[in-house]
Amino acid sequence: MRDKIVILTGAGISAESGLGTFRDEGGLWTRYDLADVATPEGFARDPALVHGFYNARRANCLDARPNAAHAALARLEAALPAGRIALVTQNIDDLHERAGSRAVIHMHGELLRALCADCGHRWAAPREMRADDPCPSCGAAATRPDVVWFGEYPYHMDRIWQLLRVAGLFVSIGTSGSVYPAAAFVQDAARAGARTLELNLDPSDGVSDFDEARQGPAGELVPAWVDEVLGRARP
Repeated sequence: MRDKIVILTGAGISAESGLGTFRDEGGLWTRYDLADVATPEGFARDPALVHGFYNARRANCLDARPNAAHAALARLEAALPAGRIALVTQNIDDLHERAGSRAVIHMHGELLRALCADCGHRWAAPREMRADDPCPSCGAAATRPDVVWFGEYPYHMDRIWQLLRVAGLFVSIGTSGSVYPAAAFVQDAARAGARTLELNLDPSDGVSDFDEARQGPAGELVPAWVDEVLGRARP
């Protein structure tokens, strides 16, 4: 029985918590040159600039609070049998976890984690990071945010592809549908036999690939959808 629900979330689900989206008018990438702050080459040129950018984002994240959409997804996971929900996020914030979701797959890394570019060691990031911070494992001054930059391969992709192949329902929430490989998830899930649903403020670039699409704020759409699912759920 294909009863697993695979959920993909993007920046739109955290926008109502005050965390900026990326590709909309006024989004983060309209105010910064991504080549400077979100690529390995930009980090090599000016690590202090990159750390400053992510320090500001980390402070914004730590001051933000989960919204009704995050809470609804945590409620759904808690109400269904273990393993029924797989939550994949493109977001690097921790709002899903703070809302109560237990097994979040961060395909683009985590803002609150640090990574040594020399030895690959990972640890909890302080509120502010600096270019000369030593790695606690090898001592190298090669500390970077543990996030996936443009030109780097997302994390956990083998696991995500496996989940999409066994999904009975794939739901995309708050994502533009313009960045691969996540933009292809709906097609992969559909080919494997899943029903597909988009919940988004506006139709995404790939809205025509979904069986159903609903438009509106995530804080309204997601709780309403969760109520529908739980109303149909069997004990």
